[in-house]
Amino acid sequence: MISHILAFVIYLGFMIMIGVMYAKKNNSSSDFFLGGRKVGPWMTALSAEASDMSGWLLMGLPGLAYLGGMKEAFWTALGLVIGTYLNWLIVAKPLRKCTIAFGDSITIPEFLTNRFKDKSRVLSTVSVIFIIIFFTIYTASGFVACAKLFNSVFGLSYHTGLIIGVAVILLYTIMGGYLAVCATDFIQGSLMFIACIVAAIVMVVVLGGPSNAIESVAAFSQRAISGEFGDAMQQKFIANQNYGIVPIISALAWGLGYFGMPHILIRFMGIRSNKEVALSRRIATIWVVIAFIGTLIVGSLGTVYLPNILSPNAAETVFSATIQKMFPPFIGGIFLCAILAAAMSTADSQLLVASSAFSQDIFKGLIKKDATTKEVLNISRLAVFIIAAIAFVLSLDENSSIFGLVSYAWAGFGATFGPLILLSLFWRGCTAKGAIAGLITGGVTVVAWHNIPASVSPIFGVYEILPAFILCLLVTVVVSLLDKNKDAQMLEEFDNFKKMPD
Repeated sequence: MISHILAFVIYLGFMIMIGVMYAKKNNSSSDFFLGGRKVGPWMTALSAEASDMSGWLLMGLPGLAYLGGMKEAFWTALGLVIGTYLNWLIVAKPLRKCTIAFGDSITIPEFLTNRFKDKSRVLSTVSVIFIIIFFTIYTASGFVACAKLFNSVFGLSYHTGLIIGVAVILLYTIMGGYLAVCATDFIQGSLMFIACIVAAIVMVVVLGGPSNAIESVAAFSQRAISGEFGDAMQQKFIANQNYGIVPIISALAWGLGYFGMPHILIRFMGIRSNKEVALSRRIATIWVVIAFIGTLIVGSLGTVYLPNILSPNAAETVFSATIQKMFPPFIGGIFLCAILAAAMSTADSQLLVASSAFSQDIFKGLIKKDATTKEVLNISRLAVFIIAAIAFVLSLDENSSIFGLVSYAWAGFGATFGPLILLSLFWRGCTAKGAIAGLITGGVTVVAWHNIPASVSPIFGVYEILPAFILCLLVTVVVSLLDKNKDAQMLEEFDNFKKMPD
């Protein structure tokens, strides 16, 4: 226990120290929110993927595989790998170039406002509202992961662990801004990657090799289906056996979310040069593929590797339980920090993007247009605290599912911003009215679809991101085509953007 505590204290102290180091480098809002567009390819790639995967990579996804959901976990992972690659391939370069061309935008709402010449600022206001709503839910998932980790490892109460995790994340995010977030994410992404590889390899070796491990898991599945481990486990494994085409489509649809994730898109905007995007794409794709393989192996083999069967409510601690059994206390503590890293690396990015959207697009854009840089930074830091406080309240429920919270927020961003980002980069005729209509349609559809039970109709069993993404895209296109008053300046700037060299 003392060794675990020492490892965690060293790690958390290091994260706070990074925040202090970078606090002095924030001389402007561009520095605080975007790092002055001077972040290199390695840090950009690992920061993007670490902030992308969050606590659900080492807790939610392994927990899903542990409960017999290997099929769902696999198809979800496949959709995310495809989405990651296509996002880097299709969006990264044009987005960085386009945000510079349209007013050197440093937030997604600001970019959409500048791109579509929305003088009413309705687009930025609605964008910020959705960003705050869904990022608050997403941030709550990271807080839940921290709380469950501290509870699993140290036996701390859920709420005590929650307070510790929130406090550390707030400290380095408020002090250091974008550069601190990228630096910590780089370290956290590396630690997550190593932990996934080492844990998976050790488990396979201990269980006697790949074939023996697969046979052991298959035998466990049959015992679970027979009811040997209780009704809850039996229902989970039976549901996995009946996994059909609709769930597969829903799982693959996770890939659509990447086109609308502000905390990932912001990494494309902050990279030093478009010429470095290709290297970042290769690094990011390799990282994602290997990390997913590792977590799926840990989750599926955890059923036969761990001496005690975890209850469905405790399934998301399978990775931490595996690490504690596998390594000496101090080494295990270092690897357990990878789980903390996964939660923190996403929560910090989301807090920064949400606060920047409010301070830059609402405070300076609407409330006080002549606000100084110092005032914007102070409001941003205050917004980080307020959003974290709301997410903290949402995290107080000990039965919260990390995977469930992430799923809801992921759909919200993917279906509201995804179609707009793609259309803003590749379609000259998209207008502000179309963007506003599509944004509202996507957000409302996600909320409504999420809250309608599948018992009403099988169609509502489809993951909400798919119907909401399609409706947002259709509404945006239709309203834009019907809009006869297209802004001439917008069309001219778009043509100039397309002529810009990479």
